[in-house]
Amino acid sequence: MKTSTSTAAGPQGTALSRGSSVPLAQQLAQRYAERIRQSLLLPGARLPSVRECAQRHGVSPHTVVAAYDQLLAQGLLEARKQRGFFVRDGAAPAAPLATRGTRTPRAGGQTEKPLDASSLIRSMFQADPSSAPGLGTLPSEWLDQAMLQTTMRRVVVQSGDEDSPLLLQYGEPAGDERLRMALTRRLDDVGIACTPGQILSTVGATHALDLITRNLLKPGDAVLVDEPGWAIEFARLTQAGMRLLPVPRGAEGPDLDVMARLVEQHGPRAYVTVSVLHNPTGNTLSLGAAHRILQLAEAGDFFIVEDDTYAFLAPNHLPRLSALDGLRRSIYVSGFSKILTPAFRVGYLAASPERITRLTEAKMLQTLTSSPLLERAVALCLEQGQLRRHAERVQDRLAAARQRVVRMALEAGCQFTAPPQGLFGWVDTGVDTERLAQRMLDAGWHISPGLMFSATRQPGTLMRLNFATAQDARFWRQLQRERDALQRT
Repeated sequence: MKTSTSTAAGPQGTALSRGSSVPLAQQLAQRYAERIRQSLLLPGARLPSVRECAQRHGVSPHTVVAAYDQLLAQGLLEARKQRGFFVRDGAAPAAPLATRGTRTPRAGGQTEKPLDASSLIRSMFQADPSSAPGLGTLPSEWLDQAMLQTTMRRVVVQSGDEDSPLLLQYGEPAGDERLRMALTRRLDDVGIACTPGQILSTVGATHALDLITRNLLKPGDAVLVDEPGWAIEFARLTQAGMRLLPVPRGAEGPDLDVMARLVEQHGPRAYVTVSVLHNPTGNTLSLGAAHRILQLAEAGDFFIVEDDTYAFLAPNHLPRLSALDGLRRSIYVSGFSKILTPAFRVGYLAASPERITRLTEAKMLQTLTSSPLLERAVALCLEQGQLRRHAERVQDRLAAARQRVVRMALEAGCQFTAPPQGLFGWVDTGVDTERLAQRMLDAGWHISPGLMFSATRQPGTLMRLNFATAQDARFWRQLQRERDALQRT
């Protein structure tokens, strides 16, 4: 005959067993420790208050205090006076301290570290897309696997018929010539005129951004960034010793008054931005704002890094700084991981001939070259129009998903800060999304709170939505329950 034992809900939906020989405090501590080690709780994340944690897991406040004490003793948490308990920087083992020793200015003279980049990247790889409505990529079933397989077979077969077989030699340091030719036509579609000699292929767009950071900037340089923006880029710049100058991002672009003051006061070396379908807000730069930014860049003598990673999800006519500037002060960065497949690590940058020469030399020293096979495969997809047709299908599918998600979000009591477009929605939940993220994680859902996208680590009520992965009605029902519960506390 089985004996029933009472249980209490624990992190990730697991139960704390009152019939176990392991004390409840130790069980609770073990579960939070595992969450930290799996990067489900990133450095700087705030744990629930003692009272809230006790109520959520059906235990006494004394039990929660004992569990937090164990985590403090293990070096996984730190207690901040009158603020609560936070995941300690570098708590997750094997995580390089990507941002240690450097701090980002924030309002009132206070400082805060950007999110640990390694931990954030690991959490991206570990997240289950079906339970991650804030994920940054398209679902795998939206990608054209048959096209990729057919293209790769063609590349392998054709490579044996050429004078310089792709399978047997290094690729060109600047990148596959056919790819660069195809990219000039692609860039012409978005209004950017350049030659193949002004294009450098990279191992994904991330590699392009890293090449620029490490070769066109130096430690101590001030860099303008969008606030909110991409946390991994914040961490990369900070790791390289740059001083971040966050500029509030609005519906039409950055706050130009704030940007002008920062330019005058700090003399930045660069501005890193996403003009079209901004991550995480989904906003697009207005033409007037683009002209003013270029004027500020000219007057302040800084260059612009334009990350157009989501270009294939946007109409070609939307304003790009690089199109208006003619790649004089701007460097254009893009890639194919978001639209084609993350497995094809093919990206590129377009810039002035002088910058391309310098960055090509740097690429050779870092990686010798990039994959000629993958680059030729992307070239074929571009040349034959397959990628364009695939992107059109994805845009249609995304538009339908966006319509469904907007309806469910509004029904759940959320509001959009801007008209929804592209892959991401920037949603106001009306409650602290850091606390909401903890409660949703207990229920098995991974959301992306606004704190993750803040260079100044400011908590708030915003979160990022991925319209493609946020279509499950169960998620919205759970979010509404947790949101209502937080509003009552």
